Amino acid sequence: MSDPGRPGEPDGPGGGRLRPTSPAALTAAIVVGLVAGWLARPVTIAWLGSAPVVTWVQPVLLGLLALVVGVTARHTHAALQVRHEPMEAHRAVNRLAFGRASAYVGALVGAGYAGYALSWLGLNAELAGQRMLWSGLAALAGVGVVACGLLLERACRVPGDDADA
Repeated sequence: MSDPGRPGEPDGPGGGRLRPTSPAALTAAIVVGLVAGWLARPVTIAWLGSAPVVTWVQPVLLGLLALVVGVTARHTHAALQVRHEPMEAHRAVNRLAFGRASAYVGALVGAGYAGYALSWLGLNAELAGQRMLWSGLAALAGVGVVACGLLLERACRVPGDDADA
C-alpha cells in the first residue's frame, strides 16, 4: 500500500507534480543567511582574532554563477517556450533542479554577504569600508543568482502547466 504523504506520488499532497520554488523557503534562506552573515564577524573575531576579508573574488564568482544560470535559462526558454522543441525528461529535471538550487543558494549566500556587510556599519575598523563594499556587491550578485535561478525554473515549465503549478 502506498503512503499518500510521500511527495511525487499521484495520490499524495503534491499530486505527482512539482510546485514552484516556495517563497517561504526562499525567505527562510534569506533570514538564515542574514543572521549567519551578521554573526560571522563577531564569531570569527572571538575564535580567530580577526574577521574574514572579502575581496573582489566573491562578487565576481557569484556574478559568473548568475551569468551561467541566466544563459541556461535563456537557452531553455528559447528551446521550450519559443521553438517548442522536445526536451528529454532527465535534462528538464536537471535544469529545474539547477535553477531551484541556484535560487536557494543565491538567497542564502547573498543574504549572508548582506548580513556581513551590515555587521560593519558604524564601525571604524581597518578595512571596514572595503569589507562592506565587496560584501554588498556579493550580496547584489546573490540577488542576480536568485533571479536567474527562478527564471530557469520558470523556463522549464511546459505548455499546459497551471499558472500556480
